[in-house]
Amino acid sequence: MKAFSRLHPLPLFTYFIIMLLFSMFLRNPVIVALSLLGGGAFAATLTDKREKLSDLKFYIPLSLLITVTNPLYSHNGRTPLFFVNGNAFTLEAIEYGVFIAAMIIAVLLWSKSYSKIVTSDKFLYLFGRAAPKTALILSVALRYVPILKRQAEKTRAAQKTLGLYSTGSIADNVVSGAKVYSSLVGWSIENAVETGRHMRSRGWGRGKRTCFSVFRFRASDGVFLGFTLLAAVLLGLSASRGLLAFSFYPTPTPLPVTALPVAAYICFGALAFLPFLIETEENIRWNCLRSKI
Repeated sequence: MKAFSRLHPLPLFTYFIIMLLFSMFLRNPVIVALSLLGGGAFAATLTDKREKLSDLKFYIPLSLLITVTNPLYSHNGRTPLFFVNGNAFTLEAIEYGVFIAAMIIAVLLWSKSYSKIVTSDKFLYLFGRAAPKTALILSVALRYVPILKRQAEKTRAAQKTLGLYSTGSIADNVVSGAKVYSSLVGWSIENAVETGRHMRSRGWGRGKRTCFSVFRFRASDGVFLGFTLLAAVLLGLSASRGLLAFSFYPTPTPLPVTALPVAAYICFGALAFLPFLIETEENIRWNCLRSKI
């Protein structure tokens, strides 16, 4: 179990929601850069080498695609680099493309970490009493994403074992993908029906439902939640006063360096790297204990 995941579900859920909201809606390059670096560092502690390589193969082409695509549609900016068919490719458009790519990847990284840390039992603990049916539906829906992925890999492997679609041509890949999709639709419907039958046989929806949990709110959870909310208030105060506003067009605006925005940057940076620091401290402690055996 990861050290960060041992925190109470309430501060964990609050932390990820705040990180996602500020990463998406604060159009500030410093905030996005800190979010990207912190999210990438934390996600690296949650994945093995194979998954890291798979993530890089996805994120790098995606970032390049977004960076190159933006100047094709946006020709704003006062620094043209070259012209294609009379349309200017400006430095500001490329910079904005880099910014959008960093923001999207940061959000994807935090969402990936959220799915690994805030498990279905934690989500049900938080929302099971207030909205049990909605919480159950969301929990089951999120649970089906990795299940469908594994089932798709099994179906594709079974087809290749039978000698189907082994040429690697585009036509074979399209047909194989359609077959896998068709199989997944039928399998998911059958699995959903079976799940519903099992729930009815266990008395779901009959009488008052009780909940059991092993989560306890400790002093460390309160400290973490307090720091998260304090950083969020400071960032929200800076954003409401326009101190974190930034624009790429027609030329990039200078970043404010007064006391309040600098304090907001420091708090957000500490907040973004806090999970990585917690995991790193846990790993160092574990290695020290192993060395003493």
